[in-house]
Amino acid sequence: MQQIGDRIYYLRKELNLSQEAFGNKIGIKKSSMSSIEKNKSNPSEQTIKFICKEFNVNYSWLVNGTGKIFLETDDALLEALAEEYGLSEIHVRMIREFLKLEDRDKDVFVKYLENVFLTNGE
Repeated sequence: MQQIGDRIYYLRKELNLSQEAFGNKIGIKKSSMSSIEKNKSNPSEQTIKFICKEFNVNYSWLVNGTGKIFLETDDALLEALAEEYGLSEIHVRMIREFLKLEDRDKDVFVKYLENVFLTNGE
C-alpha cells in the first residue's frame, strides 16, 4: 500500500524537481524531504497544505491516494476572460498570481489600487 511519502516522491519526480528545490518551495530542508519520501517521518498538516497550494495538488490524492493528482484549474475561464477583454499574457499571469495570494494580502493589494486609482482628488 502506498504511503504519503511515496506519493510525495512521485509528485516531485512528476514535477522534475530535486529534493532541495521541492523543499525550498514548501519551506523544508532536503534532509526532511528525504525522511518524508522514505516514509521515516510524516509531513505536518501545514506541509501537506503547502504542497497542495504550491503545486496545485489534490489534497485527497496526497493524503489518501484517491482522485487525480492535480486539481482542475480555471485556465479555461482565464482564457475566456483574456479573449473577451483582450488581455495579454502578463495580464493573465498577474490575475493568476493575485488569486494565489492569501486573503489578507489580496485585501492589502486592493486597498493600494483603490488609493492609487479610485481617489477623487480627496
